[in-house]
Amino acid sequence: MNKEYLKKRLPLLLLVFAFGGIFGFIYEEIFYYFDLGEWVKRGTTFGPWIPIYGFGGLLMLGMTYTIRKNPFLVFLLSTLASGILELGTGWVLDVVFNIRLWDYNEEILNWGNFRGYVCARSVLFFGVSGIFLRFVVVPVFEWLEKKMPKKAWLALCFIPAGLFTIDIVVSLICKAVG
Repeated sequence: MNKEYLKKRLPLLLLVFAFGGIFGFIYEEIFYYFDLGEWVKRGTTFGPWIPIYGFGGLLMLGMTYTIRKNPFLVFLLSTLASGILELGTGWVLDVVFNIRLWDYNEEILNWGNFRGYVCARSVLFFGVSGIFLRFVVVPVFEWLEKKMPKKAWLALCFIPAGLFTIDIVVSLICKAVG
């Protein structure tokens, strides 16, 4: 992907970032309801989004760009990329910052678990999510982009991503201060 393509696609990428964060929040709320038997607010932000899923969505989209017409390769690369992201993020948070945001050792369906940072269930779900993103979500967003007035499209992309970004920054500041 070149700079001109990225500049043209920035609104779509921002929408994917926000969608990924919200999608991840919903997924975790449902999963942990079944795991714990009660609703638990997941994530480190105030809003209904989880940053690693937003970044994961962007990573999957970027990693699968050149093979975007091959569902099997999209699944494989999405699985691999999200697994590396989850493992690396979990390890850095734990070892560098002494923060443990998730621990697959303590969850149901944690087969293929590696030190609690990553498990097969999670990365396989992310692989399926990569297919959903590439073959359902992005085409719907591209259709909306063509159908909506330009200002409405830009508002749809920039407002949620802006709120998400502000929430990440405010949440980090609140955690640092408090």
